[in-house]
Amino acid sequence: MTSVNVHDANGGAKPSLRRSLSLPLLVLYGLGVTIGAGIYVLIGQTAGIAGIHAPISFVMAAAVMTFTALSFAELSCRFPVSAGEAAYVRNGLNSRALALLVGLMVVSAGSVSAAAISVGSAGYIRVFIEVPNELLIPCIVLVMGGLAAWGILESVTAAAVFTVIEIAGLVIIIAGGFISQPELVWEISRVVPTTFAAPVWVGIASAGLLAFFAFIGFEDLVNVAEEVKEPQRTLPRAIFLTLIVSTVIYFFVVSIAVLTVATPELALSPAPLGLVFHRVTGAPYQIMSAIAIVATLNGVIIQMIMGSRVLYGLANQGDLPAFLANVHPVTRTPLIATALVVAIVLLLATVFPIGGLAETTSRITLTIFGLVNLALIRIKLRGDKPPKDSFVVNAWVPPVGLLACVLLLLSDFLG
Repeated sequence: MTSVNVHDANGGAKPSLRRSLSLPLLVLYGLGVTIGAGIYVLIGQTAGIAGIHAPISFVMAAAVMTFTALSFAELSCRFPVSAGEAAYVRNGLNSRALALLVGLMVVSAGSVSAAAISVGSAGYIRVFIEVPNELLIPCIVLVMGGLAAWGILESVTAAAVFTVIEIAGLVIIIAGGFISQPELVWEISRVVPTTFAAPVWVGIASAGLLAFFAFIGFEDLVNVAEEVKEPQRTLPRAIFLTLIVSTVIYFFVVSIAVLTVATPELALSPAPLGLVFHRVTGAPYQIMSAIAIVATLNGVIIQMIMGSRVLYGLANQGDLPAFLANVHPVTRTPLIATALVVAIVLLLATVFPIGGLAETTSRITLTIFGLVNLALIRIKLRGDKPPKDSFVVNAWVPPVGLLACVLLLLSDFLG
C-alpha cells in the first residue's frame, strides 16, 4: 500500500505520511525503544529495590504487559491510525474529552521517558568525556530531535541499526556470563523467591514499577500505524515479537547482573551494565558503556518520533490545533509537532532526576493502559464487529489487563 495525498480546505494536495515500514523495521523500532528505554538505564535501581529477585520484577512487569499487548493488537487492527490510544478511547468510551486527555498523556509519557533516557545516556557518555550535564543533556536532546525530524524511513532505519548494536551488547553479556561462569546456569534458580514473606514480594512489586518502564515501547508501535505497510497484519505481529524478545533478553541479563555483582554496588553504579560487562568478560567496561550510549540515544529518538506522531494524530482528528498536523513536503514528517516534543523533553531532562522521571512514566502509562483495556471491554460488550481478517482476543483478556494495571499501580502506593 502506498501513501496518498489528502486535500486541504482549498482543494490543494496536502502532504501525507509515507507508508514505508515493514515488519522487520517495525520490530526493530519496537525493540529499540523498549530495550534502550530501560535495561541500560534502570537495572541498578531495580536491583537496589528487589535485590537478587530483580529478574522476577521484570517477569511480573512482562505479565502485566502481556494482556494489555493483546488488547493493543486487536485495537490496532480496528483503528490503524496515529494517536492510536486516543482513537481507541474515543471509540470505546464515546468521550472526545477523555480521548484527548489520553492522547496528551501518551505524549507526556513519551516526553518524560525520553527525558529520563537522555539523563541516563549522559551518564554513559561521561565515562568517556567529562562534560557537565547542563551542557551534555541539551546536546543529546537537540541532536536526536534533529534526527527524528529528518524523515520516518531515515530515522527508523538509523534506529534499527542502533537497535542491532544494543541487542548485540546484551547478548554478549548473556554469553559472556555463561561462558566465563558456567555455574550460573544452575544458580539462576536463586533469583526465584522461596518465601511468601510480605517484605520480599512488596520489594519485587515495587521494583516492578521501575521494571515496567523497561517494557514501555510496544505500544509506541500503534502510533506509527499510518506509516506501516499492511498495518492489520504487521502491527499485531510486531507487538508480540517485541514483547517476547524483550522479556527473554531482560530476564537473562538481569539474572546475570544480580548473580555476578553485589546489588548495592550495582545500584550505585552510574553505568551499571558497563560494570556487569567487565565482571563477566574481563574486558574494559568502556566497551559496554559505548554500546549503552547507542542504546540510550536510540530510546530518545524513538520516543520523540512517537510523541510527535501522537500530536500529529490528535491534530489530524480535530482535537488539537491544525498546524500540529502539518507535514513538511520534503521530510514528510510533522516538523512543528516534533519541535514541540523536543522542547518538552529538553525542559524535563534538565530539571528532574532520572528515577522520578521513570516512575512518573510508568504511572502515566499504566493509567493509559487501563483506559485502553476498558475501551476494548466496552467495544466488545457493544458487539462491534472488527474488520475482516483482524486479530481478535477473547472477551476475558481486556478485563484481566485492566486488573493487572490497577494492581501494579496499587503496589506502587503500598511500596
